[in-house]
Amino acid sequence: MAKSTARFICQNCGAVHPRWQGRCDSCGEWNTIVEEKPEAIRAPGPAGKSQGGRPIDFVGLKGRAAPPPRTRTGLEELDRVLGGGFVPGSVVLVGGDPGIGKSTILLQAAARIASAGKRVLYISGEEAIDQVRLRALRLGLTDSPMGLAASTSLRDIAASLEEEKDCTLVIVDSIQTVWLDSLDSAPGTVSQVRACAAELTRLAKTRNFAVVLVGHVTKEGTLAGPRVLEHMVDATLYFEGDRGHQFRILRAVKNRFGATDEIGVFEMTDKGLMEVANPSALFLAERRGNISGSAVFAGLEGTRPVLVEIQALLSPSASGGSPRRQVVGWDSGRLAMLMAVLEARCRVSLGQNDVYLNIAGGLRVSEPAADLAVAAALVSAATDRPTDPDRVFFGEVGLSGEVRQVAQTDLRLREAAKLGFAAATLPRRVARGGRAPGKGPEGLRLAEIGHLADLVAPLAAAAAARKPARDAAPREEAPEEAPEEA
Repeated sequence: MAKSTARFICQNCGAVHPRWQGRCDSCGEWNTIVEEKPEAIRAPGPAGKSQGGRPIDFVGLKGRAAPPPRTRTGLEELDRVLGGGFVPGSVVLVGGDPGIGKSTILLQAAARIASAGKRVLYISGEEAIDQVRLRALRLGLTDSPMGLAASTSLRDIAASLEEEKDCTLVIVDSIQTVWLDSLDSAPGTVSQVRACAAELTRLAKTRNFAVVLVGHVTKEGTLAGPRVLEHMVDATLYFEGDRGHQFRILRAVKNRFGATDEIGVFEMTDKGLMEVANPSALFLAERRGNISGSAVFAGLEGTRPVLVEIQALLSPSASGGSPRRQVVGWDSGRLAMLMAVLEARCRVSLGQNDVYLNIAGGLRVSEPAADLAVAAALVSAATDRPTDPDRVFFGEVGLSGEVRQVAQTDLRLREAAKLGFAAATLPRRVARGGRAPGKGPEGLRLAEIGHLADLVAPLAAAAAARKPARDAAPREEAPEEAPEEA
């Protein structure tokens, strides 16, 4: 038997250190290293071979039976993110900020599945049973036949699940509160989270029911605990959104049974999370036309096209030092790169101004296709010339100012035409697929550009035309007045 020695593990990144220290060398966080005593593990190698083992069976990729049907939740937005519903035997990890709606949406989904005649178990480790009942009363779910329990002991949870015969879904809220008594460490530590998640995953695979694990997040917004937790599960879902907005975005960052980076849009109400069937119309509902610094971006989140408004504001820097760059919902590094391209390639002066960029509605955009819409908003704010309110923009911008093609162009154009837009500015396409030049779906006018200067020139020319004619013409000198006589 190998000697059991204590280890010092960082609770933020999972790095192992030989001794305790105040700061982790891997992630740089302070006071996150905790001593943990692992169980004695039998050494691998010849000693393991002497115990013997039985051969495993290898089969082909094509099975004889059809795959089991998915369990639909009754929430179309949640089913979209999951890829069509819960897969039997799968493990799903759901993370998000405190109070953003993780327990609410899982309780709603569990109640709907249980009302359809399925066996659903909800295990709470953070709240008492009466607290969960209060939430169910507020949401109007008290008549659901789901099973409810409050426990944090993994042994008790595993023993109860082993006795279940026809269970469909098990929700554990949260994985950081579950602990195994054989490990000499506190609940929520790296060893506890890893061991508890591994046991629950084993139960899900052997008993063929779906397991949902609710995970805490750190102050940076990432899931707390070891990174291996995200590798162990089959799907990882993140809740995004701002407390100041009523919208909540459920995003899939990993999914073995569906598309990754798929999103579901919900609206927080007093009756829980309500689905938003057409998020583009909702994001653009409060948009005002003929305002400089605004542009509509035709984006793509997973397989869903989403239209959002990008707002830019420029103001003279009052500090006299480094101008401010404030970004909400987009990458600040990409904004700095795009501003450099506008100044170097298009002669648009932005460096002496404070720049504020906002993605309206609380959505976070990460795809490079938003470059052209952000550039249109910046140039519109710099020239004080509004963009066409009936036009959408999308395209990636390179360092030389070229506008590059992006994926799913036709899908973006169809969404823009469906919402009533009349024109689109997009990268120049090599193959048009038989479409007439300058014509999109349902008569949508297309302006295909190859360089960022093609976007800047019309706005700059329109801004110059707005100047009074007296500013453009040379001013005549006034005749000198005769001196007054004394």
